[in-house]
Formats: sequence, structure tokens, C-alpha cells
Amino acid sequence: MQYDINTIGGVFVSNKFNETMKFETPKDKDNEVREIILAVFDALEEKGYNPINQIIGYILSGDPTYITSHNDARSLIRKIERDELLEEILGCYLENEREKDI
Repeated sequence: MQYDINTIGGVFVSNKFNETMKFETPKDKDNEVREIILAVFDALEEKGYNPINQIIGYILSGDPTYITSHNDARSLIRKIERDELLEEILGCYLENEREKDI
């Protein structure tokens, strides 16, 4: 693939930024991420927290104190990156919504 390089004000600018980037996580990690999310959800629920609100707080802030240490949930959630967490949640949601349409 060849990229067109232009000079604007003495700075080289690549047109490759006009192309869509592809983001993928390794498929073997999907099950691990799903298991961690469910374990963290259960631990939060057992302690009386609203799991959805707490997980959203963690995703947005990166602050692990939104997640209880009960059943080692805080350590578990820190094993995965927040983007992986978000990808798994969004993927499951969209799959579920598609199945409703069928």
C-alpha cells in the first residue's frame, strides 16, 4: 500500500490518517475477559453494590476502588485492560440485540 505524503507548512502529513484503522484483540482472551466480568459482577452484587454503576465508574475513571476487593474482584479486573473490558461488554450487548431481531 502506498501512502501519499504532502508537505503543509514544512511539516510532512500522511494521508494514511484518512483510512480506517482496524482494532482486534486476540480471540483466546475473549473467554478470560468474559469470566472476569462475570466474577466481578457477582462479587459487586454480593456486597450490595449496583454492579453496572460500579463497572462504569471503573471504565470511565480507571480507578480500581470502584471494584470491591471481595472474592479478589479488584485484582481480577486489573488483569484486563479497560478497552478489552469495554469491547467484551459492547460485543455481548450487540450480539444480544441482533438475536432479538431474528
